[in-house]
Amino acid sequence: MTQEHPVLPTDGIPDLLQPVLTALSNVARDLSKTIAKGELAGSLGAAVGGTAHGDDQKALDVIADDAFSSALKGTGVRWYASEEQEHAVALDDDASLALAIDPLDGSSNIDVNVSIGTIFSVFPAEDDAQGSFLRPAREQIAAGYFIYGPQTALILTVGAGVRSYTLDPDTGRFHLTNASVTIPPVSTEFAINASNYRHWPKPVRAYIDDCLAGTDGPRAQNFNMRWIASLVAETHRILSRGGIFLYPSDDREGYRDGRLRLIYECAPIAFLVEQAGGKATTGSDPILGLTAKALHARTPMIFGSAEKVERVAAYYDLPEQETSALFGQRGLFRA
Repeated sequence: MTQEHPVLPTDGIPDLLQPVLTALSNVARDLSKTIAKGELAGSLGAAVGGTAHGDDQKALDVIADDAFSSALKGTGVRWYASEEQEHAVALDDDASLALAIDPLDGSSNIDVNVSIGTIFSVFPAEDDAQGSFLRPAREQIAAGYFIYGPQTALILTVGAGVRSYTLDPDTGRFHLTNASVTIPPVSTEFAINASNYRHWPKPVRAYIDDCLAGTDGPRAQNFNMRWIASLVAETHRILSRGGIFLYPSDDREGYRDGRLRLIYECAPIAFLVEQAGGKATTGSDPILGLTAKALHARTPMIFGSAEKVERVAAYYDLPEQETSALFGQRGLFRA
């Protein structure tokens, strides 16, 4: 990188954030090259152990985490919190920013050549790590993700809309390709892991039943289901084409509080989605209104086109007896 050819154009990005975003973009550019090599770069999807909070780790998870934490030193980040590490790490004393990151989202898809990514969130730093990250999600000052797919792109918000940058692999530079990303309000797509139908709460089952009923059901139209099992890829599709993503809590052990991480995944995606005109909720509460109680706290998450998210929320708002009656009328998979 040289001053004449910066890796990321900084127009519209606050001065305070420019060193951080430049460092993140440099690492993402290099990761993109490694990922594109596939097996030529080694066993990137090989299991290398697990995190202290119960997730499996792949080789590329660790590679990405090491690369980002090293690159962010000297960029104004006081606290670095990674989904791959049990505790937040101090980087630069007296710096003013706190950065939370999922270094490699969707790592279960590394070996099958499906789009994966990096999700990050920036808060003002407090004197301690807990105060920096265990705060309302609405206090983020920037959030974004890199997606490593057929194209490598950065989707970014600094609180004034959403921008999309695309990496030119020939020059190693990101170029602004959409200065105002907005979620299409109309779509006939939904994303959910249907194999868990029997575990879902009744409002989610009732909503999905209505979609599956197609033109004969209360929605009076046909829908398509999508499920990639990569949050970045799901988000990118919704930002491009609209629709809704649902990862509700369910009655299985380990899923009762949801499965996605509030700080590393849900908060930054919710910030992006709302800045792009969509909505993000647990079903009952806005994601951006939540405060994590622990660094690796989980939450249910439903996000996408505003009208669709509002419709799901309306199912949650029904009294239990009405939801039960509705489910009884529309449950397509009943025995």
